[in-house]
Amino acid sequence: MHKQSIPFPARLLALRERAGLTRGGLADRAGLSRIHYTRLERGERKPMAKTVQQLAAALGVEISELL
Repeated sequence: MHKQSIPFPARLLALRERAGLTRGGLADRAGLSRIHYTRLERGERKPMAKTVQQLAAALGVEISELL
């Protein structure tokens, strides 16, 4: 499956699990509220560019891995 066909929430979940983090743990690292993070991972919200940058930094990955 090509990366482009994998929705953002699924990539976010996979990267979080690979990092061994809980939703709350990643939210805290990224400086996001836990509610906001959960909505992103469930696909209920679309992330803004700044949020993607924060998540990539918190996960230790390139932004391109999330997009």
